[in-house]
Amino acid sequence: MIAPVTVRPTTEDDWERIRDLRLEMLRDTPLAYVETLEAAQAHGPEEWRTRGRRGTAEGWLLLAAITPDDRWVGMMGCYVPDAASGPLLIGVYVAPDHRGRTAGVTDALLSAVEAWAHEHGGTLRLHVHEANARARAAYASRGFVETGVTEPYSLDPSQRELEMLKHLQPVSRAAARSGSMPP
Repeated sequence: MIAPVTVRPTTEDDWERIRDLRLEMLRDTPLAYVETLEAAQAHGPEEWRTRGRRGTAEGWLLLAAITPDDRWVGMMGCYVPDAASGPLLIGVYVAPDHRGRTAGVTDALLSAVEAWAHEHGGTLRLHVHEANARARAAYASRGFVETGVTEPYSLDPSQRELEMLKHLQPVSRAAARSGSMPP
């Protein structure tokens, strides 16, 4: 049985944990992100501090899922690139040993992101690599649908990223940010 996690916004002081989890993400599923492992390894502390501040920055949200023994097992971000397009889900990752519906980590993170995103628009968009079948299935099972819009994958323009969209329902922010999920 997987222990419950705490979901909370990141801060600048979390920069080392953010860096370590980002490097783990890039090793685990390199095609899921628009950054290479080598590029991420080259970032200095200030870049990681900037990313940490996204947890509470205007127009941004970056959440971490943390186990009772202080292990970071997931991260999920969202920002509003412009008013017309609305909130965009980014940087989604859950450690392999905490994936799946029964673990609940993805749903805990996504519920908090959706509550935040609902305050910034009625939909939540994301881009997923065409070859990332696991992620596409996970998003579809949580109500996202492919829109038919594609764009070149920035690390290899011969590949595509697919846009998926979810229409958001009002969610109590207090419920979404209750701080933990049941086991």
